[in-house]
Amino acid sequence: MSTEQYRSDNAGALRIADVGRIVQLAGWIDRRRDHGGVVFVDLRDASGLIQVVFNPDSYPNDEQTISELRLEYCITVTGTIRERPEGTRNPNVITGEIEVVAESLMILGSSAPLPFQLNDRSDTEEIRRLEHRYLDLRTERMQRNLQARALTARAMRHTLEGMGFLEVETPTLISSTPEGARDMLVPSRLRPGTFYALPQSPQLFKQLLMIGGVERYYQIARCYRDEDFRSDRQLEFTQLDIEGAFWTQNDVLEAVEKIITAVVRDVRGIELTTPFPRISYADALERYGSDKPDARFGMEIRDLSQLFAGTDFRAFAGVLSAGGAVRGINAGAMNLRRSALDALIDRAHELGAKGLVWVVVQDDGSLRSPVTKHLSEEEQTAMVSALEANPNDLLLIVAGPQKLVESVLGQLRLDLGIPKGHQELSFLFVVDFPVFETTDEGDLVPAHHPFTAPVDIEELRSHPETALSRSYDLVLNGSELGSGSVRIHDPEIQAEIFEILGIAPEEAYTRFGWFLEALKYGTPPHAGIAIGMDRLISILQEEPNIREVIPFPKTQSGADPLTGSPARVADLQLKELGIELDPEVRKAWEDEPS
Repeated sequence: MSTEQYRSDNAGALRIADVGRIVQLAGWIDRRRDHGGVVFVDLRDASGLIQVVFNPDSYPNDEQTISELRLEYCITVTGTIRERPEGTRNPNVITGEIEVVAESLMILGSSAPLPFQLNDRSDTEEIRRLEHRYLDLRTERMQRNLQARALTARAMRHTLEGMGFLEVETPTLISSTPEGARDMLVPSRLRPGTFYALPQSPQLFKQLLMIGGVERYYQIARCYRDEDFRSDRQLEFTQLDIEGAFWTQNDVLEAVEKIITAVVRDVRGIELTTPFPRISYADALERYGSDKPDARFGMEIRDLSQLFAGTDFRAFAGVLSAGGAVRGINAGAMNLRRSALDALIDRAHELGAKGLVWVVVQDDGSLRSPVTKHLSEEEQTAMVSALEANPNDLLLIVAGPQKLVESVLGQLRLDLGIPKGHQELSFLFVVDFPVFETTDEGDLVPAHHPFTAPVDIEELRSHPETALSRSYDLVLNGSELGSGSVRIHDPEIQAEIFEILGIAPEEAYTRFGWFLEALKYGTPPHAGIAIGMDRLISILQEEPNIREVIPFPKTQSGADPLTGSPARVADLQLKELGIELDPEVRKAWEDEPS
């Protein structure tokens, strides 16, 4: 075996057919066991692990070196593959039928005592794992997640290149543009007092590529948003960005189906059925109480307003007379105790509802509920029929403003219905979003972004608050994976959108005049979408949050325990940038313990 190499084979690739071969392996010590002079080591590399035996009969020299071996030492070992003796095979390991009888050993790198045991990762605080992320990445779970990430990117690239797409990079130092979240700003040293923004998405640049004649564009892009953290959010994230000239909405959705089908095939070994279901935004809210519905289970919301139109039950009658709604879900046979039913009422209160009516259908068909005495027999029968209830089913009813009712029942539906212990994949598209949303102050803001084309320009002009857009979302198991739209390619329509938003022409040109100027030069119709890769991979890998599929993520507070960022910088650096800290901020710095 050459002394100029570290390995001849990957540990996880060896099989029973290799018995008798002399191999050289390199990796880390995953486990070590000393059985009265015979030392067993599980050697791990990126391909898997294999048992190595240090027996005094075959490895009589340098016993001191063997005694030094500890967990996570990096070593290279040479030996002969043999079949494991009867009764010692490990069916849980792919190499469990064989072992390597060591003949020579070299320690390539020793390891300090570990800050946490890699095989007990679940018992380690996340902050500690992130502080030593390089160790966390060695675990089988993280190795699988990184492999899934690479497979996802490869499947996306292969599919898109087969469809004639061109991969183009766009800038990461751009001008600040409104896209729904706070920008991450970068000060300019050469032009003090001015700032770049890191892109929330490559939105305007990919539209410029369409104007520039790049008819099929894609990019696996890094994006940045200064927004509040959740389990599926990070300050920096990765998305697949695609755009096509002379494309309709159907063209985009069909391309997405091809991409997602390829990814799921490579990562999960599942063949998806296409086309994916499509549901309108209004229908999603009405049936599921969410614009990102989880369709793995039923429990759809039903409108009971007409049913109770003439009711004597004051709680319902008062809501309906005020223009509200009464809606319900059938939660199925839950067999809940009274304390659990009371907890559901408390949950409804937490979600903003004034109350929750629960009804249990008993074996004889009669109803058990605190409110049945207030409902007529006709109303009870109609309610059971509308919710398609069977004996033992639990019915949950909420009354109030329509949006609130949808939201509360939508969340209760998720609380009670999400499948446990398995993870089938339910993809769908939500389409026909409104062009605008109304803020609590009554102002109109873009539902997606201000470059989204309306379905009907006349409807936009006469009723902007209800006008629909040519926009769409990709949803998987109740998570929004991607958002896109047909873009505005007519400068006059773009100007009308800005006018409705209250953006004066002078302000529009100050903020993105460079883009508005480009629209004047024969802009083709175009459309696209961006798909969040981190969210997609986390669901495919059945991970609870996207930090588990990102190599070096931030914590929920935006900190990086590994590098200590965000961190203070020297006063000289601030001076070069023309930045002076607020005195209160500086005092807080000085008061913090070093």
